[in-house]
Amino acid sequence: MRHVVSLMVGALLLGGCARAPAMPPLTDRTQEAGQGSQSGAGAPLSFRVTRYPGGEPYDFASERGNVVLLDVWATWCEPCRDALPTYEALAREYGPKGLKVYALNVDEDPRAIAPFLQETKVTLPILQDANAQVAERTLKVRVMPTSFLIDRRGVVRHVREGFAEDFLQLYQTEIEELLAEPAKR
Repeated sequence: MRHVVSLMVGALLLGGCARAPAMPPLTDRTQEAGQGSQSGAGAPLSFRVTRYPGGEPYDFASERGNVVLLDVWATWCEPCRDALPTYEALAREYGPKGLKVYALNVDEDPRAIAPFLQETKVTLPILQDANAQVAERTLKVRVMPTSFLIDRRGVVRHVREGFAEDFLQLYQTEIEELLAEPAKR
């Protein structure tokens, strides 16, 4: 976790998570991560975390067959306050068509989550990443927030670092494309 915290502090210093007069550089690292936007090549994502607030186990493999938007966030991340309500709106719009949206929290102290959720009025399903093991090792998160759009086979198709309101139109296009793809098992 110390490594993730130092990465997050570094991102803050570089303008990654802190709200600044100029927006930090936003990136789409889909190609860098080795996942082709169109081809969907790559191994299915696999990880286990717990659900908030009850601590029940959650296995990402259970999402096969669904298109998933996974957002990695923390309560201290100012852009996360803007991103999570946008993702919640996407869940309302596309949930009936097969989209699942999860917010993967990396806070060390889970007591910070409830006040954040009350303040932002977010009701998305929250997953907890103890010691940021999944964020750091599996997802290779470098900036907060980072979102992953995952196809029905569990393959990461799009990765976005940071958040900007113009992401909404990109997400809508990408979600619609992924929802239109047949489920392959």
